[in-house]
Amino acid sequence: MQDWLTIHEGSAPLVIGLPHTGIDIPTAIEARMTSPWLARKDADWWVDRLYDFAIDMGATLVRTGVSRSVIDVNRDPSGVSLYPGMTTTGLCPTETFDGEPLYRPGQQPDAAETEERRAIWFDPYHTALLDQLERLRRSGPVVLYDAHSIRSVVPRLFEGELPQFNIGDNDGATCAGELTHAVEKACAFSGDSVVVNGRFKGGWTTRHYGQPDAGVHAIQMELADRGYILDPAGPVSPENWPSPYAPDRAQPMRDHLRRVLTACIAFAESQR
Repeated sequence: MQDWLTIHEGSAPLVIGLPHTGIDIPTAIEARMTSPWLARKDADWWVDRLYDFAIDMGATLVRTGVSRSVIDVNRDPSGVSLYPGMTTTGLCPTETFDGEPLYRPGQQPDAAETEERRAIWFDPYHTALLDQLERLRRSGPVVLYDAHSIRSVVPRLFEGELPQFNIGDNDGATCAGELTHAVEKACAFSGDSVVVNGRFKGGWTTRHYGQPDAGVHAIQMELADRGYILDPAGPVSPENWPSPYAPDRAQPMRDHLRRVLTACIAFAESQR
């Protein structure tokens, strides 16, 4: 197994994808970038720690340690935009969410390098996801839960402050409505803001694997990270970002997410 790819196999009918928590960047690539901080700025900070309790629930976790600025394993490998007409980043991003260039002039990856990165990192990550889904699906329907977070305020991507819980099922296409409703209900129990299929309807992972008729129900959760770390809610800099992981601050969110994952497992078991 590659040292950048972490797979924890569980027995519950739940696979959690962690595509954006990595911050590893090969030295040769980082040397071409404008700054190490910008290269890691848009990571889903601490989400792997936030969900580590899921192991005790029997969930399967698949995580890449490679930074999304090297390759974004939640983008369509063909290059087709997931959100036509809206600002987004590509398979091998060349700018941050705020529009800052990631590479020095003339150092951006070309088509050949993009394909090479896909073969090295993208394909093995998705092979691992598929293997785990197929392993669990032999016993019945399974839920794929794609775990994400983002700063609460990113004006270039969306207006105002993002809701706390952003649930995506691509307008009902990637999972049964019963699952989406159960997840929404679990989130609403927190008393925080919840939206379904708002700015984030589900990335490539959710859309690619979500085949409810075939027993794979995929759903994406995009958290506004103010729910578990100190979020500047405005311009960030190396001085204030990323905020450190604070277990006491994160615990209430972990409790909410435990209810969410319990709902996912209960749904899958009800279909078996």
